Amino acid sequence: MIKLLDILENKILVPLRVGERSKNYQIAIQKKIQQYMKGGGKGDLELSGTPIASLPSGLSVGGNLTLSYTKITSLPSGLKVGGNLNLRDTPITSLPSGLSVGGYLSLSGTPITSLPSGLNVGGYLNLGNTPITSLPSDLKVGGYLSLYGTPITSLPSGLKVGGNLDLGHTEITSLPSGLKVGGNLNLYGTPLSKSYTEEQIRQMAPGIKGNIYM
Repeated sequence: MIKLLDILENKILVPLRVGERSKNYQIAIQKKIQQYMKGGGKGDLELSGTPIASLPSGLSVGGNLTLSYTKITSLPSGLKVGGNLNLRDTPITSLPSGLSVGGYLSLSGTPITSLPSGLNVGGYLNLGNTPITSLPSDLKVGGYLSLYGTPITSLPSGLKVGGNLDLGHTEITSLPSGLKVGGNLNLYGTPLSKSYTEEQIRQMAPGIKGNIYM
């Protein structure tokens, strides 16, 4: 049997138990976040694939925040991300008020059902294959908005999308007044594509600048 004295004098290595390794890993992750915050939140914060379930209040990320494939269930109120926010394939169900994302926001593969009022996404907003059922009336999307394969049936009036709007294989039945799309509109596999012609869709939504795919 290995004695404590043998370990101290001869530096014999004893494998850590699984629970100890997991605890040490959690501590290391928290230290990484604290060091990032002490450094002024500059650059990227990479946490993909870690067991982290929450983030500390007061966190601000100047670059990209990657949380894909984690156990994250919530984000701190007022979180600001200067770059991209990747939440792909996480169990997150809601986002905090005041959230601002300068780059893209990926929520693909999450159980998200709604978005907070005042959400501002500078780039691509990916909600593809989520159970999202509605969008806030003041949502701002500077780039591409994907709602592909979601159960959503309607969009808020006055919605503005800087890039493409992908509504493919949704249950969308109408387009709102004041809709503006800077790129293309995908309606493939929707009730709209089966009930209207492209010309009728143009009359319904004259704010579509790009092509309409039926």
